[in-house]
Amino acid sequence: MEQQDRELYSDIDETTKERILTFMDSMDDGMTPFLRERQEEALKDNVPIIRGSTQRILRFFLAMTKPKKILEIGTATGFSALYFLTFDPEAQITTIEKDEERIRKAKENFALGKKAGLDTGRIHQIEGDALEALKEMKEDESFDFIFLDAAKGQYPACWPEVKRLLKEGGILVSDDVLSGGVVLPSRFAVPHRERTIHQRMRDYLYTITHDGDCETLLLQEGDGTAVTFRKRKTNGI
Repeated sequence: MEQQDRELYSDIDETTKERILTFMDSMDDGMTPFLRERQEEALKDNVPIIRGSTQRILRFFLAMTKPKKILEIGTATGFSALYFLTFDPEAQITTIEKDEERIRKAKENFALGKKAGLDTGRIHQIEGDALEALKEMKEDESFDFIFLDAAKGQYPACWPEVKRLLKEGGILVSDDVLSGGVVLPSRFAVPHRERTIHQRMRDYLYTITHDGDCETLLLQEGDGTAVTFRKRKTNGI
């Protein structure tokens, strides 16, 4: 970060930061009542779903790129898969989840979405370990847009498969990459129980920001969001 950027952020206290976020939220054009109900229900049950700032990032890139094939790694309650449905009437969404309770809840929400008029037949659920599911996918099943929101310790192991399945010109959004600030200090300043996630996430961030086939932008929004663009090859190179 440039010195002038450091000076800018150092002048913003927590109260002002909160006011900025509130102001930004007030500019949001919102969601459908059905999606808002699903969001409020998940928050009530303490199930983590995509934050408002992450929703805005996703909405921007989904609206800009109009992907026809979307892969979500980490279904949770199905909120984000339902959210993806609203951007293109032809988009197909594949979503992977291992946790049985979350799979059950997602199915329940998809059924409610169907009753509410959403074309949930465009959502394909894969039940099982994310890495194993990715490995089983063929390259001709590649995706225009991938949202990575699985167990954070799996991000580095998932990367080779995610990159393989991401089309040239495609977008990958990786959520929660700052891990509550765990990645920021030196490894030796991190509690022993958090060192594994610290190292794995640092490895992941280094990999995606130094991969010559991609361009990655790191954002502070949410708990840290990485937006990776897979470059298009030119002249057969």
